[in-house]
Amino acid sequence: MEESVVADFVGRVHTSGLGSGEPVTGRVLLSQRRLVLATDDMKTTVPLSKVFDIVVGTVPGDLQSFFSDSVTVAYEQGGDRCTALVEGEPDDMERFTRLLFKALLRGVTVTVRHPAKLGGRVTDAADHTASISLSPGAIGFADCPDPFTVELSSVIDYERTNRTIAGTKRPALVFRHVPDTQTVTSIATVPDKRTLNVLGRYIKLEYDEVMEDVEAFDPTEEQLEILVSIYSAGGEANIADVVTGDVTQTEMILDTLREESLVVDGDAGAALTRKGQMIVTSYMESVNS
Repeated sequence: MEESVVADFVGRVHTSGLGSGEPVTGRVLLSQRRLVLATDDMKTTVPLSKVFDIVVGTVPGDLQSFFSDSVTVAYEQGGDRCTALVEGEPDDMERFTRLLFKALLRGVTVTVRHPAKLGGRVTDAADHTASISLSPGAIGFADCPDPFTVELSSVIDYERTNRTIAGTKRPALVFRHVPDTQTVTSIATVPDKRTLNVLGRYIKLEYDEVMEDVEAFDPTEEQLEILVSIYSAGGEANIADVVTGDVTQTEMILDTLREESLVVDGDAGAALTRKGQMIVTSYMESVNS
């Protein structure tokens, strides 16, 4: 099978074997089998089969002053764990990131249960094998009885766990997303931890950015009470169902939540936005921990 280059651009790179502690200008080439970083003094080749993790946008402490928008590729070489960092123009990096994930997850088959839950209700959905397909801002699960696509911008929570299928314990990713106003829980069981790392990183590409806004917002007790009430009602509720006291006061709080983009007006009343869902999720995790 012929190997073709899918990405080729000049950026700034840093690898474990680079003599300098600072990044240098280099050419970045990506094929479906390997990543090559070429500088004036050296060439680093990373077989994609050896990559076990990708981090987008987070740089190790000693390199933070040199990189802004970056991708860190962690891989194994000769029994050692190594890293390669790449930075480039925004358009180059966006395309490179998508194609890198696509190459790493090419041909991967998972076992999905979707929807495993609708709101808080456990469904009777069965497990099915599915193939992964990536597109800008989304991940699709195809070649199964009910193919579905998850927009990365709809993901509000995820966790890594283990599931036993056919007597074998395997790593799995449980993620919640809000395609409309109702929270949907899906489960993807994967063949190994490497796939779990890469799939998890892709699904949370847009999660961390929103999470920064969530952590910066400090809701009052009254705001939180209303958010939890809407969440408990399935993500959307009539004002009569969320009134905690005076109706006028509740309306004023809802107006504040709308201004903070935590609540919008849905068909059946006040509906939580993705950000609102994430705030409630974070609160409930802190209560249960």
